[in-house]
Amino acid sequence: MTATSTSTSGTGTGTADVLDLVGIGIGPFNLGLACLSEPLDDLDAVFLDVTDGFAWHHGMMLDDATIQVPFLADLVTMADPTSPWSFLAWLKETGRLYPFYIREDFHPLRSEYDAYCRWASDRLGSLRWGRRVVAVEHDAAADVFTVRADTAHGPETYRARHVVLGIGTEPRVPEPLRDLAGPVVHSADYLPNRDALRSAGSIAVVGSGQSAAEVYRDLLEDVRAGGYRLDWITRSPRFFPMEDTKLTLEMTSPEYTDHFHALPEDVRDRLGREQRSLYKGISADLVDDLYDALYRLSARGPVPTTLRTETSVVDATWLADRGTYRLTLRHEQLGRTYEHEVERLVLATGYARRPPRFLDPVEHLVTRDASGRLAVARDHHVDTLGGRIWVQNAEEHTHGLTAPDLGMGAWRNASILRSVTGRAVCGLEDRIAFQEFGLPAGVVA
Repeated sequence: MTATSTSTSGTGTGTADVLDLVGIGIGPFNLGLACLSEPLDDLDAVFLDVTDGFAWHHGMMLDDATIQVPFLADLVTMADPTSPWSFLAWLKETGRLYPFYIREDFHPLRSEYDAYCRWASDRLGSLRWGRRVVAVEHDAAADVFTVRADTAHGPETYRARHVVLGIGTEPRVPEPLRDLAGPVVHSADYLPNRDALRSAGSIAVVGSGQSAAEVYRDLLEDVRAGGYRLDWITRSPRFFPMEDTKLTLEMTSPEYTDHFHALPEDVRDRLGREQRSLYKGISADLVDDLYDALYRLSARGPVPTTLRTETSVVDATWLADRGTYRLTLRHEQLGRTYEHEVERLVLATGYARRPPRFLDPVEHLVTRDASGRLAVARDHHVDTLGGRIWVQNAEEHTHGLTAPDLGMGAWRNASILRSVTGRAVCGLEDRIAFQEFGLPAGVVA
């Protein structure tokens, strides 16, 4: 593959040069792809993002929060441990390698991981910020994609042979809580709204995962001094920990992904529901810390808080004259509904895949399953051309729990690069697990 110039036009007149790859969205996964692509002389790549710079979950950048995977699950290490873009390289350059070593904890602070990603993004020449992609088109005669982006200085056009989508997710709000008036806050925007929340007389946190637990734990510490009541409402039957035992972690492996991808669509959907506790639960240490905090606070008398499991929010209304939300709650085990009034709401209700509307012009080239979702091939392409449009973290329904896993991001990027370049840019393990997930070898199905 012959590299071409990365020059683009900011006037909307287009460019005669054709890139090998355009990445749309610069989150951790496409940033990792940019890092692995940077040293390749035979790959010409550009990455576009609407924001002005890298930012990762800044609304939940609590001081003591850690990421839920070890530091080896950085942008590059699991594909190329010698890469200059590794987390360890960042620690060394910033003088934090020995303190991290002495700390003896494999899980970096969330703020460290964000700073590391910003360090990498500042050193890459292929990133283009402030570009809102509005359309991806396909020139059938030239067999080239045209990517159109709006910027503060006018439209830009990029032409490329391959497109990699890494646009990530957006805050998800369940139907009963959608389009609510009043000061409702999604956990994605928690920190900028924390002081306003604490000034209220009562707060309810809705959700069941790590973000809900972190918000509740943060607000719990000042529940008495702040003079507010704090409630945690979850439809989950319990405050379940994320399962991260070692044999379970083998399910984040190439061979389990092979097995999962080959299953019928209805079986994959069922497993997706059953396996949520494997990566959408709460860290066990945080569950224990919550109990310890409640125990400590209760030594000085009743704590103004409740934790409500098996409870769904089935309706919600903002009462402007009272400055409160009236929630209709349903206890799922008992089948009973009741009302609860609260001044402030924090929705830790997770994230949903962001629909790529800019693909509408090439919808005829996009493969979809019976449910209308992207039909993602095992090597992560979603086009009828056989490997020209790729996705990152949009394949949970086809690839299982490896889709959002930071630890598998580098492996997926190495796989995409192998397909794009036609050669093994990085070593790709085919088998890493002790388990067999399908029928034993030699057994005829």
